[in-house]
Amino acid sequence: MNRKFLNVILLGFGFMFVFTAFQTMGNIEKTVLDSISQDDPSFTGDGYTSLAIIYATLALCNWMAPSIITITGPRGAMVIGGTTYLFFIVTFLFPRTWLLYVASVLIGAGAAAIWTGQGNYLTLNSDADTISRNSGVFWAMLQCSMFFGNLFVFIKFQGKTHIDSETRNVVFGALTGVCVIGLLFLMLLRPAKRMPTLEDAKGDIVTHEVAETPLEAFKGALKLFCTRDMLLLSLTFIYTGVELSFFSGVYSSSIGFTLAMGENAKQLVGLSGVFIGLGEVLGGALFGILGSKTTRWGRDPIVIMGYFIHLLSFFLIFINLPTVAPFGDTEEVSYITPSPPLAMFCSFLLGFGDACFNTQIYSILGGNYSDNSTSAFALFKFTQSLAAAACFFYSSKALLSVQLIVLGALASLGTAAFCRVEWAARARARAAALDLDKGETTTHALADNALHYD
Repeated sequence: MNRKFLNVILLGFGFMFVFTAFQTMGNIEKTVLDSISQDDPSFTGDGYTSLAIIYATLALCNWMAPSIITITGPRGAMVIGGTTYLFFIVTFLFPRTWLLYVASVLIGAGAAAIWTGQGNYLTLNSDADTISRNSGVFWAMLQCSMFFGNLFVFIKFQGKTHIDSETRNVVFGALTGVCVIGLLFLMLLRPAKRMPTLEDAKGDIVTHEVAETPLEAFKGALKLFCTRDMLLLSLTFIYTGVELSFFSGVYSSSIGFTLAMGENAKQLVGLSGVFIGLGEVLGGALFGILGSKTTRWGRDPIVIMGYFIHLLSFFLIFINLPTVAPFGDTEEVSYITPSPPLAMFCSFLLGFGDACFNTQIYSILGGNYSDNSTSAFALFKFTQSLAAAACFFYSSKALLSVQLIVLGALASLGTAAFCRVEWAARARARAAALDLDKGETTTHALADNALHYD
């Protein structure tokens, strides 16, 4: 196996285990914290508020992430970030309101480090021909976390209308162990360099890199953020942040709060996460296999497909779940009798559509900004996380129907912006190829004239 592709696989395993713990926790956090509050009235922590703090902190800290990575390197940043994820999971074994919110701030800062480091490390192990494949493979492995963790929760929550202390501790303990395994994989990551400049006598790759100071990295991120293409892509990033917060924290909880789903409504929270994960894994694997072809055909057809898939899922959610479902247990129904199979189908569509967007975002950032990948991925996570935080703040107050309308509008803007950047990049590539052909033609003509003169 190619050394760089092996690095991508190790990266995928590390994130798969770390995020099996975190994404499962995010999916069940609102439901679990409500159960803790019922057992202990002194505990007033709220799942939506915790997630909002996480993503707000992540957004702010992303501006510092490029500077931090110049000091720690991408591997060090990911290990440090992964440690904060472990701390966050452990705090659920000792539920305290203040500890929940402190851990939320810490994991937000750690998330900025781990995600910016990941984007930089993935780019260092890719080139123009492999970035789409590597992005798809990494995304598929990452989203396996949605499948395994939530399948475990589905089994443990079976037949329960209230998540008791013993069940909670078993789940939290298992997720803690899984997170430790992920950290070990991140520690096994090997150094990676950018493009080689020469080979030594043994054929080993030797690189020469210009060191960048933390201040220069920060200034570079600000400059990149103000470019036209990055501002347009920010609309796409904003949409992915809002839909991330919706499917990871709002939608599954809304299913569990819809009592008309039946006596196993709480169990469906975990099952929803499983189907979201299946959609994510299928999308990531598919686009990983077709990576070389998407590079030729363009990324826009995949994003447009994801757009229509999400619109379909928003409509089906609107008619299936009551509009007050995000707020807590409700007996209300929507336009049809709430259907568990339809809810799971929508979960799958949300996951598959999300894979369409995110794999192509990784591809365009790694391909178009390969020389400045640290800043590019930091700006992606800054914008995405800021939007996710805003969504979690209004999720506890906005009706489900309002949230779906917002999602539909942002999906339209984000898709249009992505296509505009992709088409412009393709036009520049064609123009550059044409100029190259003209240059070669001129060179050949001059050579022919010189021979004729001689």
